[in-house]
Amino acid sequence: MKESAEFRVAAGSSVKLNDCDPEFVDKHETKHSALPKVEECQRRMDDLQYRLYADQRRSLLVCLQAPDAGGKDGVVRHVISSMNPQGCRVVSFKQPSPVELAHDFLWRIEQQVPRRGEVVIFNRSHYEDVLIVRVHDLVPKEVWSRRYDQINDFERRLVANGTHILKFFLHISKEEQLKRFKQRLDDPARRWKISEADYTEREYWASYERAYEDLLSKCSTDEAPWFIIPSDHKWFRDLAISQIIVQTLESLGIELPKPTVNIADIREKYHHTVQEAKRSA
Repeated sequence: MKESAEFRVAAGSSVKLNDCDPEFVDKHETKHSALPKVEECQRRMDDLQYRLYADQRRSLLVCLQAPDAGGKDGVVRHVISSMNPQGCRVVSFKQPSPVELAHDFLWRIEQQVPRRGEVVIFNRSHYEDVLIVRVHDLVPKEVWSRRYDQINDFERRLVANGTHILKFFLHISKEEQLKRFKQRLDDPARRWKISEADYTEREYWASYERAYEDLLSKCSTDEAPWFIIPSDHKWFRDLAISQIIVQTLESLGIELPKPTVNIADIREKYHHTVQEAKRSA
């Protein structure tokens, strides 16, 4: 398995997605061999998230971006689901409401960032405001082009206040996307996901690719890195993301907080209560 640095976009680098193979899997990896590793990461992730929640000093924000059918829901289902919902939530950003449009583009994002001790997953994110608005000319170039710096400033402030940020671009090929659309058509359980936009947006594939390359190049920073995850193979996507999340949480060195009460006194009260209960039985 590649180290996470192999998927990380170096700050200041220029990204060309054609140089990144969406079908990549390590030469010794298979779906069969990956599953135990994913499960091991999930167990470790559960423990690390518990420590983060108990510590109540830091938080984690995970941003997922991908083309349609890229696998964002799959990551939530197969990777993030190992975390305790008490300290973890998923936020999906849809088309902005009239109230949201009456504010700056980061207003609705600010309200959803994680509290201390919490993990939040953005299923789509503030990066939609340099993607779809650019591709479909929803705002002038002089507006969206300023947003890269605004996003970097926003994320830098979050990091300075204890929020760690991981951003994953799920990189799939145009052929794989069409294959997944067909699976939705053929599977009654998936047909609810089908929309006209799935197919009309394919006409803008090249424009989206250029928009992704710019945001990956301009907004991968030392504080809040982007990772380009080869995602044609779902099992490899899950393995890579699981390992990166675990590596990040482990690097924080979070220890469980010490008790805020005298354990000896509490234990004595417990034994006293047990004895009282026995005498009353």
